[in-house]
Amino acid sequence: LLDSTRVPVARAHGLKSVDDIAAEVRNGRNQRLMAAVVEAMTTNESFFFRDIKPFEQFKTIVMPQLLARRAATKQLRIWSAACSTGQEPYTLAMLLTEASAQLQGWRIEIIGTDIAPGVLAKARAGLYSQFEVQRGLPVQMLVKHFSQKAEGWEIAPQLRAMINFREFNLLSDMKPLGTFDVVFCRNVLIYFDQPTKADVLSRIRERMKDDGILYLGGAETVLGVSEAFRPVTAQRGLYATTDAAGAVWHGPPDRVRPAVQPSAARVSP
Repeated sequence: LLDSTRVPVARAHGLKSVDDIAAEVRNGRNQRLMAAVVEAMTTNESFFFRDIKPFEQFKTIVMPQLLARRAATKQLRIWSAACSTGQEPYTLAMLLTEASAQLQGWRIEIIGTDIAPGVLAKARAGLYSQFEVQRGLPVQMLVKHFSQKAEGWEIAPQLRAMINFREFNLLSDMKPLGTFDVVFCRNVLIYFDQPTKADVLSRIRERMKDDGILYLGGAETVLGVSEAFRPVTAQRGLYATTDAAGAVWHGPPDRVRPAVQPSAARVSP
């Protein structure tokens, strides 16, 4: 990874080797170089409806219960941490738009954050290639929420307006972000050591409501890392706060079908 990113970063900054780059980063004076190194070294894998199950859970378990619990305030805040090029928060925006009849009069905020400004610029633009919209996006969602441009597929302006994209490092102070009902922090902790995982989870908990819900990736867990959250029974990747005031989360009734089905129809190349 270092070798593959060394040449473009070194060339852009007039440096000759990894040692030169490392020396410049260590002295801390060249902020542009530091940002370029971070962007080059971060993994930006993302696609719409990634893994499907988390979004089934969101629509059939999390959203119905939160709508009932927040009926008095009619406010809902969702954080998509390490959102990369924006597919995760846009997927959530699509699901919320599909439930617009239930959300009349509600104030919904989706915050998408990432450490890399380049991927955030793409997320804000909401413009995706043919390949990107073929990865996980059901064709009916494409037709309904995107328009085709010469450069690719552009997501609807009303969906872009639902999301506030911000540059943010998960090791920074989270207080300015406010408080959230739902946090998606998927496929991020796997890159951190154990103490850093525990620290990030602890500080995420501080930014959540007492009955908040946390999403982690399929290969991630809070077990043995943090006591701030507990797994939701029979729901992989879904975690509730362990606060004494936290409400009990439960799965959907048997009559509820998964809201997001893997579609056999996909956009042709």
